[in-house]
Amino acid sequence: MTLTGKQKAKLKGMAHGIKPVIQVGKAGVEEPQIRSIKRALHEHELIKVKFLDYKDHKKEISENIARETGSEVVDIIGNILILYWENMDRGRRQVRL
Repeated sequence: MTLTGKQKAKLKGMAHGIKPVIQVGKAGVEEPQIRSIKRALHEHELIKVKFLDYKDHKKEISENIARETGSEVVDIIGNILILYWENMDRGRRQVRL
C-alpha cells in the first residue's frame, strides 16, 4: 500500500498523542527489535519508533524497518519515526483511512 499525502497527514495527526513504543539505541535494529515492531504494528497499526543513536542514518534505517515489517513510513519528525501497517482483516482495523 502506498499512502497518499492526505492519508499521511491524517496519520500524522492521529500519531500526535502516541508515545514511542520502540527505541533504536547503540545496538541498532536487529531481529529482536524487528519482531517487537511487528508485534506493536499488529496490535496498534500506527506506532512511533524513537532514535537514540544512528540519528544520521535514520532515513535508511527507517526504510529498512518498513521493508522488514511490511509497513509504511508515514513520516520522520526529528528523531521519531511514524510507521503504519494496514491490517488485512477489515473487522480488526483500528485505523480508518
